[in-house]
Parts: sequence; structure tokens; C-alpha cells
Amino acid sequence: MASAAQKNARLGRGLASLIGEPANTTQKLPLEGEQRVVAVEQVRPSALNPRQTFREDDLEELANSIHEKGLVQPLIVRPVKGLPSDYEIVAGERRWRAAQKAGVLRIPVIVRDLDDREVLELAIIENVQRADLNPLEEALGYQELVDRYEYTQEDLAQTIGKSRSHLANTLRLLKLPEPVQVFIREGRLSAGHARPLIGRADAEAIARNIVEKGLSVRDVEAMVQARDTKNVSTAKRKGPKKDADTRAFEREVTDALGLQAEIKPGSGESGYLMIKYGNFDQLDYLKKRLTGG
Repeated sequence: MASAAQKNARLGRGLASLIGEPANTTQKLPLEGEQRVVAVEQVRPSALNPRQTFREDDLEELANSIHEKGLVQPLIVRPVKGLPSDYEIVAGERRWRAAQKAGVLRIPVIVRDLDDREVLELAIIENVQRADLNPLEEALGYQELVDRYEYTQEDLAQTIGKSRSHLANTLRLLKLPEPVQVFIREGRLSAGHARPLIGRADAEAIARNIVEKGLSVRDVEAMVQARDTKNVSTAKRKGPKKDADTRAFEREVTDALGLQAEIKPGSGESGYLMIKYGNFDQLDYLKKRLTGG
């Protein structure tokens, strides 16, 4: 497996630099690829493309633009094994679909020799940079790299140019119940709406409430916090009462950190200090406070 440094060296140039200057035709394609103009029917989608949803109105709008101004940016493709005149899309399937709608017969492409891992990496990077993926498609693309190529989250975060907390929060969306995931795919729930629902038994009920009432992300966070507070209060009423010193200690830690703190007594003088965080950004913040980072 390539090291993170090797992967970054390969991808760090960014997609813009992949375009390059037209190269002379040679037996082996140059590293930056070779620019060609090919018939639109010679190009096919890739099964590795993380993007599965193409909105018809977006395609229509892009098709109108292509009809007026042409296809300005080439697609990135790779040769199909055994079919040297056919090409598989690495980046630009939306443009390819819109070009067909616009009646374009020939399209510009950049042909590169890429393996499956490089295809998946570049497809994810291009779509993430363009904000073309819904949050679940993004999460599935990351998970494919983790599962198929044994990326660590740290290596993957460096490769795609996102923070580790963004990566972790996005992957966690895959833990949501399927009905909630459907709402996300349909664009009825954003990632911000969905994140507070992860790991909750009532996630589907809350999601339906969000969709029906058109709640904002802030509304959802407040609703979830209110339910949690109610549950904690109920548990406290059922359990032994805490003395004034313990409650004061909890308030002081909560005020100092900005996160809910609670003391759980153990046996003798032992016990647990529990601090609730709402997302990985808050967890990173807590780590820095505890380690002095």
C-alpha cells in the first residue's frame, strides 16, 4: 500500500493541474494525461463513481449552457481494458450526461492511465470540491476507500484535504437507520440535521418530525438537547440524591468546559467524571483542553 506521502504527492497538485497541455500521441500515456476529442458514445460511466444521483433540472441547466457555449472543461477518462477506443469516466459524468442532452457529438477528454484506487480517489476529490455529492454518497465513497484499500482515517483525511473530524462525522451518517438515510439522499435532510440523530433509538421519529415541520438545524439540536435533559432529569429523580458539593463541582466543570459534566459515584471514594460532547469537533476541543494542546 502506498504511503500517505506518496498519495499526497500524486494528488496534491489538485484537479486543475490534471488538465495540463496537450501531449503528443505516444504508446504510453504521459503522467499528466493526453488531451483528445472523442465521440460521446465512446465514453461510458464508471461503477467507481461515488455520485449516484443526478437531478434532472441541474442536467437541463448545464445542457443549455453547453448548447450555448460548448463543453469548456474536458472530462478525465481512462482507457477501457480490451477496448482501446472506449473510455471510462474518472471525473465529469455530469458533464457527459448534459452533453448528450445538448446533442453534442464529440467531447474533449484527458486520457490517463489510472488504477481503480486512483480512479476512486480522483472521483471523490472532484465531487467533494464541486459539492456535487450528497452527504451519504460522500460517506460511501470514503468507506469504499477504507474498506477496499485499508486507509486509516488519518491518511484518508490528508488525501482528500478534509479535517479528520469532518471525515469521522461524515462516515458516522452510515450508522443512521435506512429511512433517515433516504431523507438525506432525497435532500430532505442535511448532514447538519442528521448528525444529532446518530445512535438514537428515536432517530426515525425525529427525522420525520424535522421533514414535516421544516425544522432548522438549530431547532433539531435544541429538540435533542431537551429530550436528553428530560431523560437525565428523570434518571436523577430515580437515583440517589447528590450532595451540594458534588452538584457545585459539576456546575464548575460544565461552566469551565462549556460541555455538560456529571459525577457518577462508584464504590468508596471512587467514581466517574462524565463529559458529554455533541460532535467530534467538541471532542477535539476537549482533548486540547485536557492535554494543553
